[in-house]
Amino acid sequence: MIRHPRSERLFAIGLSGLGGFVDAVGFIALGGFYVSFMSGNSTRLAVGLAGNSLSAVIAGGLIAAFVSGVVLGSWIGRSAPRRPTTVLLLVASLLALAALAAMFGARRSALLVAACAMGAENTIFERDGEVSIGVTYMTGTLVKFGQHLATALSGGARPGWAPYLLLWLGLVSGAVCGALVYPRLGLEALWIAAIAAVCLALTALRIGLGGPGETPAQNVTRTSA
Repeated sequence: MIRHPRSERLFAIGLSGLGGFVDAVGFIALGGFYVSFMSGNSTRLAVGLAGNSLSAVIAGGLIAAFVSGVVLGSWIGRSAPRRPTTVLLLVASLLALAALAAMFGARRSALLVAACAMGAENTIFERDGEVSIGVTYMTGTLVKFGQHLATALSGGARPGWAPYLLLWLGLVSGAVCGALVYPRLGLEALWIAAIAAVCLALTALRIGLGGPGETPAQNVTRTSA
């Protein structure tokens, strides 16, 4: 993440906030399952397979929806003229569809579509088929934060840990907002997430994030060459 320019790091923090918001809404609605944190769902799947078939079905369905979103986001993004904007418009469309489904009482379908949206969101910072910044899962981010903090404490480069901490704080802040909004709006809070995704798409376009056919990471490589 530290190899990305400041504008991209700030953009990634915004994406992380969006992911935290949606995950908190989904977590409360599902009673302990996630729409973006698939490590947690994988554990729930394993525990469910050991003794609770319903938990396994729910976790497995969310994992499948998330992976479907990754496939869809990668497939569309690789042929898009401006990847971040195009993928975020896809995310916004999926979140709006999820909110609409919730309005008509299809809560489970809404949450599966939301998980699909979160999978697609994670393909925005993709380079050569690999994600350079994960925006909805923080285990790796916290590991890198700890590593760079250890380097700083040992007399190395001090600012290296800050971007990882801010990315984590972005997700936590978004999750707090989602948890505060859910009791008032329920799953219709996903309309807010859809609007936020559109705003992020416009931001990506305004700052020129990802030239024609480029991912953000590829843009960094080209400009630094």
